[in-house]
Amino acid sequence: MAGSAKADADDAITGINVTPLVDITLVLLIIFMVTARLISSQGLPLVLPTAANSTSVDDAFGIILAENGGTQVNGRPVASDDAIFALASDSLARNKDMRVIIKADGAVLHRRVIHVLDLLKQGGVSRIAFGVTPVPPLVPASN
Repeated sequence: MAGSAKADADDAITGINVTPLVDITLVLLIIFMVTARLISSQGLPLVLPTAANSTSVDDAFGIILAENGGTQVNGRPVASDDAIFALASDSLARNKDMRVIIKADGAVLHRRVIHVLDLLKQGGVSRIAFGVTPVPPLVPASN
């Protein structure tokens, strides 16, 4: 009988319980979401200026100036902005066509950016660009 409490030894299990599979899948999904968030937020939070004309540069000497005073060169924190001079000089000695991209938060003081520019110029760097957040260009209104 189908509804009996006793099960015969010869009866085959015809249903698969997928509840544990769904539970494990959801737990793994949550773990991946949390770790992806941690991995993507390794850098300093920046609010870059916006510009309609911007290009991407693959191999460059990257400098990040954060609002809280933190400085990173090629993704590594440095003690102060003055350390940029030695790092830029060494990198320029290895690669004469080196390009520097400065990504400064919008709230960084102007004198700090100028100080970094001055350090780069003293180190012999002549190819300097600023990182921006691209925005669509404005279309002139037609009359």
